[in-house]
Amino acid sequence: MNNRSLSRGDAVVLVAAVLLFIASFLDIREVEGGSQSWSGWSADWFPVLPSVFLAGIFGAAAIAGAKFLPQPQREFLGLRVDQWGIALAVTSAWAGFWTLIGGMDGIDAGPGLILGFIAALVLGGAAAATPMVPALQAPLTAAKPAGYGQQPYPGQPGQPGYGYPAPGASQPGFPQPGQPSQPGQPAQPGAAGMQHQPTQAVPAAGGADPNFQPYWFAVPAARPLYGEDGSPTPVAELAPGTWYLAVEQRGQALVAQTQDGRRGVLQDTSGIQRG
Repeated sequence: MNNRSLSRGDAVVLVAAVLLFIASFLDIREVEGGSQSWSGWSADWFPVLPSVFLAGIFGAAAIAGAKFLPQPQREFLGLRVDQWGIALAVTSAWAGFWTLIGGMDGIDAGPGLILGFIAALVLGGAAAATPMVPALQAPLTAAKPAGYGQQPYPGQPGQPGYGYPAPGASQPGFPQPGQPSQPGQPAQPGAAGMQHQPTQAVPAAGGADPNFQPYWFAVPAARPLYGEDGSPTPVAELAPGTWYLAVEQRGQALVAQTQDGRRGVLQDTSGIQRG
């Protein structure tokens, strides 16, 4: 599993699912005085297992697993895999609440049910909030691109390839418009218009530039990456502070590749910083 494809919200969902799984083996119901108890896997309380524990675990698996499916995702009964995961996660929290406050006289809620409800509540909340909260959408790790510090393209011996950040250069927290004069060096204020520009043929609108050479770049703000087939649904989102590889120029747009190998078209290239 490539954790660079997971967001912070996905991490919260997975941790909550692990706690939910552990809670299923603890006592969910116990007779007053502790003379008898039942775990989440007991046949006497079977509806609790699929409605609370398994629903949450399967929901978390669907949310995380959807990140590794081909994009855009195929729909099943009108919903994508990640949307089914969110629905199951919320259902788990809803069922856990009514199971916790319900029950028969003389039978109390055990630690497994209490912990399970808390885990299901966190799981459902994180699953529902991640698509709406930018902080939860941020990548789990802001690692350097694969092969960082090596020479990806032919060049002078011992020198980085064209457009590749120099070894040891820190990744930009918020890239500024303009291109640095040398790999790994930040652009000087007010000197963006005096930077040396590589001699390249200007491609026709919508066409590929035959003289284009791949280079690394970063975006100043989160921007969607659309499918190469022209689909309006984004296949990924580029985040600031991470280097991405530009593999093709199409008019004003770029065909970019993420660290996990996904490719798409970046339509808004204004203000990008080349490495």
